[in-house]
Amino acid sequence: MRRYRATKIIATLGPSSSDAQTIEQLFLSGVDLFRLNFSHGTYEVHEKNFQIIRALEEKYGRPIGIIQDLQGPKLRVGKFEGGSVVLEDGQTFTLDLTETLGSQERVNLPHPEIFQALRVGSELLLDDGNLRLKVEECDGQTCRTIVLNGGPLSNHKGVNVPGVTLPIDALTEKDLKDLDYGLKLGVDWVALSFVQRPEDVEKARQIIGDRAAIASKIEKPMALQQLDKIIRLSDGIMIARGDLGVEMLPEDVPSVQKKIIAQCRLLGRPVIVATQMLESMVTHRTPTRAEASDVATAVYEGVDAVMLSAESAAGKYPVETVTMMNRIIERVEKDPAYRNSIDYQLASHESTVSDAITAAARTITDTLSLKAMVTLTTSGSTAVRVSRERPNAPIIGLTPDYLTAHILTLTWGVHPILIAAQDEPQSFEDVIAYISKAVVAFEFAEKGDEILITMGSTYSNDPAEKVFKTGSTRGVYIQKV
Repeated sequence: MRRYRATKIIATLGPSSSDAQTIEQLFLSGVDLFRLNFSHGTYEVHEKNFQIIRALEEKYGRPIGIIQDLQGPKLRVGKFEGGSVVLEDGQTFTLDLTETLGSQERVNLPHPEIFQALRVGSELLLDDGNLRLKVEECDGQTCRTIVLNGGPLSNHKGVNVPGVTLPIDALTEKDLKDLDYGLKLGVDWVALSFVQRPEDVEKARQIIGDRAAIASKIEKPMALQQLDKIIRLSDGIMIARGDLGVEMLPEDVPSVQKKIIAQCRLLGRPVIVATQMLESMVTHRTPTRAEASDVATAVYEGVDAVMLSAESAAGKYPVETVTMMNRIIERVEKDPAYRNSIDYQLASHESTVSDAITAAARTITDTLSLKAMVTLTTSGSTAVRVSRERPNAPIIGLTPDYLTAHILTLTWGVHPILIAAQDEPQSFEDVIAYISKAVVAFEFAEKGDEILITMGSTYSNDPAEKVFKTGSTRGVYIQKV
C-alpha cells in the first residue's frame, strides 16, 4: 500500500461516498485522509463512516487520517414572504433583528453581533458574494443599506462582512457539541472554521488539548493580519478558498495562497489547499484543463495536501475524481521542474541542533541517493522537521504512538508506520532490525540498499529505558538493509 508520491489527498465523505465499498475504492485510488464534514450529515452517518475507515486500516495495515471539519458560525439572512425577492441596483434595503418575514424592502438578520461591528461605509456580501450592499446607516438594531450589486435573494442565504473582525467565537454551541462527539469518537484532526485571530485557536486548544491536532481554516481575510501567530498556534492550516474568495478579489486569492503555503513551510506546519479543485467532476468524468493546472500549481508550490469537497461527497464520480487527482500529483512530482521549485523554496533553518542535523540528513540522503529516510518519533516532530526539508527520498515515520501515526498522514512525504505495543523494540539492535524488516515489507527498499535513520536520543540496552523517547533529533545513521 505504499504511495508513490509525497503530496497527500484528502476526500470529503457524503451522500455519494458513505458506503463501505466506495470508501474502500477511494482509499485504494489514493486517499490518505478522509474528511467528515459536520456542516452536513448525522452523527449516525459520521460514526458509520468512521468505523468503515478504521476497519480499512486494519485490513491494509496502513494508518488513515480522519479530519472532523466543524461548521463554525454561519451568518445567514432570515426567511422571505414568498421565499425570495429580487433586489435592484441602487434600491434601499434594510437588515434588522425583527423576526417577521422579509420583503422587497427588508429582511431579518438574526445576528446582533454583526450590527455591533458594522459602520457607515461597510459592505456586506450576500449569497456567496453575488449581491453586494453598502451600509448607509446603522444603529445596532437596524441597518439601512444601498444595493450596489442586485439580484435574486432567497431564504437563509449566507452573509459575509469583509474587512471587519466580527465579535463572534469560532466555536458555536453546535460546534462544541460536535467537537465533544468527534473527540470521543477518536478523530485525528479537527478543522477549525472561521478563524479570525490567534485567540480562536487558543480557545480550541484549551478544549481539545492533545486529543487531536488542530487545522485552522483560513477563510477570512482578517486572519491574514495575524497569520504568523495563527500558524504557530496551529498544528496545520487549511486554505479554504471558497469563503476566502468571497471576501477577496479573485485576482488576490492565488498570491495569498502562495504566501500562506510559503509561511507554513517556513514554520514547519502542514498546509492544505481546499475548495473547487476539480469542481467540474461533480458532474463530468474529466476535469477542465484549468482545474488540472490548479491542482498542479498547488503541488508545485510544495503544499502538503490537496482536498476534494463536493467532488467526492456529492458528485457523480467520486472514485474517478480521486484517481484523476492522484494522476495529476504523480505527474507533477516526476517533472524535473517540480524538484527545482521545491529546492528553490527550501525553508531557512533555526539555529538549533535538531535543525542542523535534519538539514545535514537531507543533504546526505540526496547526495548518496539513499532509498529512504526513517525517523523514530513519539510526538511526530522529528518527521515533520524532516518533511520540512523536502528530501528526494520517502520519509518513514516510525512511531509507537497511535495518534501520532494518524496525524502524520497529512504531512508531505511521510509514510507513517505504527508499531504495535507487543512489537516495540527494546534495544538499539532491535530498532535497526525492525527498521530493516519494515522498509523491505513496505517496499521502500530491497536487501542491500542503504537508508538513513534519524533518532531523538542516545539509546542503551537498559530495559528500564524506553527506546522511543520524546526528544530533539540528536543522531543520524546510515544503515544497509
